[in-house]
Amino acid sequence: MALDTGTEALAKLAEEHVDHRFKGLPPDAYGLTVAELAGQRRNLFTGGFTTPVLALSAERLEHNLKLMETYAARHGLAFAPHGKTSMAPQLFHRQIEHGAWGITLAVPHQVRVARAFGIGRVFLANELVDAAALGWISAELDADPDFRLVCYVDSVRGVELMDAALTAAGAARPLDVVVELAAGEGARTGVRTEAECAAVADAVAGARTLRLAGVAGYEGEVPDADPERVHAWLRRLVALAVDFDKAGRFDGLDEIVLSAGGSAWFDAVADVFAEVPALSRPVLKLLRSGAYVSHDDGHYRELTPFNRVPEEGALEPAFRLWSQVVSRPSPEQAFTNAGKRDAAYDLHLPFAQVVRRDGAERPATGIEVTGLSDQHAWVRTTGEADLEVGDWLGTGLSHPCTSFDKWQLIPVAEADGTVVDYIRTFF
Repeated sequence: MALDTGTEALAKLAEEHVDHRFKGLPPDAYGLTVAELAGQRRNLFTGGFTTPVLALSAERLEHNLKLMETYAARHGLAFAPHGKTSMAPQLFHRQIEHGAWGITLAVPHQVRVARAFGIGRVFLANELVDAAALGWISAELDADPDFRLVCYVDSVRGVELMDAALTAAGAARPLDVVVELAAGEGARTGVRTEAECAAVADAVAGARTLRLAGVAGYEGEVPDADPERVHAWLRRLVALAVDFDKAGRFDGLDEIVLSAGGSAWFDAVADVFAEVPALSRPVLKLLRSGAYVSHDDGHYRELTPFNRVPEEGALEPAFRLWSQVVSRPSPEQAFTNAGKRDAAYDLHLPFAQVVRRDGAERPATGIEVTGLSDQHAWVRTTGEADLEVGDWLGTGLSHPCTSFDKWQLIPVAEADGTVVDYIRTFF
C-alpha cells in the first residue's frame, strides 16, 4: 500500500464527525468534523468537554518521541515500536517521522489497521497460523513489492501450518520469519532450546513459502529478571544468530534481523547488541519498545531503563484522566465519575495528582484512589484534603496499553489546556 494512500487515510480521520461514539467531547461539537473541532483550539477545562475525559500532553508526547529517536540512533538500533500500545495510526506515522524503521504488532487485526494507513514495514511478534490471515497477508505482499512483514516462528508445527496456508493462497513472495527464542522455562512463547531452534530453522528451509530472516525474542519474559539474567539471555539470542550464520542459514539475505526489546530492558538490549560480532551480512538490530510513547505514572515509571541510565534522559508521563467529584458522603470518602470503563487498572489504580476548582489547580494532597467500580472511582481523603462535589480530579494512569484501548478519540492538550489535536484509536 503506497504511502500516499496512508496519507489519504489519515486525512479522512480528520473528516470524521464528532458524535456519540466519542467520550468526553463537547456536546455542542456534535456534527463538526474532527478537523473543525481541532481548529477551534478549545480549552480542555472551559471549552465544553465533559467528564470523564482522557487527555494526552502535547509537549510530553513530543518529548517522548524525540527521546527514543535519539536513544535508538545513539546506540545504532533500528526501531519498530510496538503499535499495540496505542493502536493509533496518527502516532504510528509520528513514530516513523521520528526515525522508526516500522511498527511492531501482535495480531492480524492490528496489521490490517496498519496497512489501511499505509504502514510499509511490520514486525509481527507472534507466530501466525491463522489460514485466513495468512492468505490476506500473502495478498498484501504480492500486491505491494515495497511492503515488508517479518513474523515469528516458534515450532515445526507452526511452520507446517504457515506453509500450507500460504501455498493454498498461491503466495508468490515468501514470508520473512524469525525464530523466536524463549526467554526461559516457564516464559511465554518461543522455542526453549537451541537444538529446537535449529529444528524450526530446518523446517523453514524446507518450506517454499517462508524465508528465514533472523532470530528474535522478548527479554521481558526472563524469569526473575535482573540485569545479569537479562544480559545472559540476550547473549544467548546473539549466539543463536551467530551459529545460524555460520551454518549458512542466512545465505541470500541482504541483512540479518536480530530483534528484542520491550519497555523495561532496552538498555540491556543496547548493551548486548553493541557486542554483536561481524556476520556474513549486515545486521538489522531491531528494538521494539512501545509504552514509551505515552509512558505512565506507575508500572513503567518504576521500570524504565532511564532510571538506570539517567544521563540518557527521562521519559515523561503524557496521560491524565480528568473526572469530577459527584459524591462526598463523608469527610473520609468521595466518588468521581470515572471507573473501569475509563481508566487502566490491571497493574495499578489511578494516581490522584491535582484538583481543579474555579480555574485554579492545586496538588491532590491527602487524596487517594482506592478502588474502581464500572463508572466510579472510590476516593479516600484525609483531613488535609480539600475536595468538594464538582471539583475536577486529575489522575495519572499506569500501563498505557490498557489506557489507550478505552478511548476512541483522545484530545491532545497543551500545558494551558488548549486542545490542538485528537488521536483516533482502533482496537
